[in-house]
Amino acid sequence: MEKEIVERNGIRFRGIPAAGLHGVGMKALPGNLLQLVRGFFEARDILRSFRPHAMLFTGGYVAAPVALAGRSVPSVLYVPDIEPGLALKSLARFADAIAVTTEDTRKYFPMEKKVHVTGYPVRSNLKRWNRERAFHTLELSPQDLVLLVFGGSKGARSINRALMKNLPDLLEDVQIVHISGHLDWQEIKQGREALSPELKERYRAFPYLHERMGAAYTAADLTLSRAGASILGEFPSFGLPAVLVPYPHAWRYQKVNAQYLVDQGAAVIIEDESLTEELLPTVRDLLEDREKREQMSENMSDFARPRAAESIGLLIKEVGKEKGDRK
Repeated sequence: MEKEIVERNGIRFRGIPAAGLHGVGMKALPGNLLQLVRGFFEARDILRSFRPHAMLFTGGYVAAPVALAGRSVPSVLYVPDIEPGLALKSLARFADAIAVTTEDTRKYFPMEKKVHVTGYPVRSNLKRWNRERAFHTLELSPQDLVLLVFGGSKGARSINRALMKNLPDLLEDVQIVHISGHLDWQEIKQGREALSPELKERYRAFPYLHERMGAAYTAADLTLSRAGASILGEFPSFGLPAVLVPYPHAWRYQKVNAQYLVDQGAAVIIEDESLTEELLPTVRDLLEDREKREQMSENMSDFARPRAAESIGLLIKEVGKEKGDRK
């Protein structure tokens, strides 16, 4: 997935072997260790030929072999989620600086002097839309409210299926922009074709939106989504109140992210196993309560850090200048 996104932006991409160790059974552990060893040697070859001034890590087990191979290279560790994963905690000892999305993440790192609160970097092209252009691009009516539904880059099957079961009832109340991911796209298309012509006009479904994602954010009055790290940057940038459904099978990172926004009065949570039953009444309550939505939107906007990418970039430059021996 990252390869396609990176190369679409004209940046050279090179993958290396890697595998996780946390939560892996004994049967898979030797093979995963071997993958990491192979990744270390391939990363070492890349670093010797590329000779970077600095390195930036954002987590995941793929970072481990590169960090070990590049211990002498100045590095910045960026923690996108509220709670860092095991890989990021392990890599922190090698980093010269640690950038975090929120102040709450400081407590996870004993080396507090290294920690800098930068916010979550958001693509600049997301904000180039105005409401009129966004509604026109997505063929929506500006007179009606809009619900944005998506489950992250790969989609979310439980969200897709819960939405489809409640779709006719929801469309009586709200227009829907649904980004399903490619996995369930055929199922989503079939569900759309089963709608009446009137309801079909209020439902916009896409496997992925790419460059038009900013239009969806701009047009939306409410969103239903997973709780990956991007919600800590993209939703605040648009002041977008959220109904969050944390992914239940990925440790607790998404639950911590979601609870953080709930505690700030910017979101509500539905547990994945209750989604089909609770989706309709939860969304309806928020659509009918304009005052609550507006307060959630204001609370969400309080966390926006529009210069987060610049802050991380400056941190990388500072680290490279301090420890590097080249211009």
